[in-house]
Amino acid sequence: MSSQKKNITLKHLLINGEKKIGLKFYPDKVIQALIKELPTPKWSKEFSMVYLPNTPKITDLIFSKFKGVAWINSGNFFNNKPVHIGGNSVNMDSFRHRIVTDNYRTCPEEFYRKLEIKKYSMSTAKTYISFFEKFINYYREKTLSTIDENDIRNYLQELVKEGRSHSYLNQAVNSVKFYYEVVMGMPNRFYSIERPRPEHKLPKVISQEEVADLIKNTSNLKHKCIISLLYSAGLRRGELLNLRIDDIDGKRMLIYVNAAKGKRDRVTILSKHVLELLREYFKEYRPVNYLFEGLEGQLYSGTSVVAVIKKAAVKAKIKKNVTPHMLRHSFATHLLENGADLRYIQNLIGHSSSKTTEIYTQVTIKHIKGIESPFDSLNLDAP
Repeated sequence: MSSQKKNITLKHLLINGEKKIGLKFYPDKVIQALIKELPTPKWSKEFSMVYLPNTPKITDLIFSKFKGVAWINSGNFFNNKPVHIGGNSVNMDSFRHRIVTDNYRTCPEEFYRKLEIKKYSMSTAKTYISFFEKFINYYREKTLSTIDENDIRNYLQELVKEGRSHSYLNQAVNSVKFYYEVVMGMPNRFYSIERPRPEHKLPKVISQEEVADLIKNTSNLKHKCIISLLYSAGLRRGELLNLRIDDIDGKRMLIYVNAAKGKRDRVTILSKHVLELLREYFKEYRPVNYLFEGLEGQLYSGTSVVAVIKKAAVKAKIKKNVTPHMLRHSFATHLLENGADLRYIQNLIGHSSSKTTEIYTQVTIKHIKGIESPFDSLNLDAP
């Protein structure tokens, strides 16, 4: 075997409560001989790999020992994920000072501190805290350092038995990995945990006629603006709620979406009809900071947005379960049906990958309108 093909992957292991460096490689006499020269190498039957004490000195020694002999793959060993630059600072004090029952287990302090330091959004922080606390309360009698891969698999299996969705299971895994990999600084700690197979669900959309009916059946000007903006600009609910007055650029006909999903800024289109509607709204409601404000100028409620859409759908006699995200899906689908380029749509709705946007090609009716069902050519009138 040439030295070009020799490869050692470093893994984070936790054995008997102590951090170890795992070395994963294909059987090779040269590598095995050099490993024996390292301090106290041992074999883990559980992880099927050699491991060493996890210290900076030994880490440096590994790189030095195999220089020119094997490539050290440390991509999952060193945690170089950036802090969420540009995000708003979050304060976890409301979680720290909660009143909980005596036997309820809350997240450790370092969990809250890391969420603050890395500037995770409040919605992500709430999700991680909620799911991690469900997990650690399931294993209330175990210390966090003794929880292993088998414990996590058993927990996920229980969630599957409960009929939890793919999204729910993924959030459970993410919260656990956040603690062990980000908080505890052990990237790839639970590398052998398999995520649930992704569900292939098509986005649900409503027709342009149904969108029009929805808006027509909204008498309140503020509510009409909310529905119109969600659809006309392809906004997520959270993006709509965080819009500030100066994010609406009437001269360039753009809407600035700041620190959207993934902390990425973007611009999307501003409909001239929606701009006229917003001008009427501004004269009547006079918002101060956010475009849509609740009582005393605070952020408008997400549940209120959902309620507004539900009420309009009932009045419009739309039988589908219309949601804010359905309006976003409808925006992208209708753009595609009207001939817009897929890459243009991707930028407008803020998808990081074109593959995510391509799913709308599966729900557009543009290319199937002219296809006749074979049923229509059956000669059912023949004796």
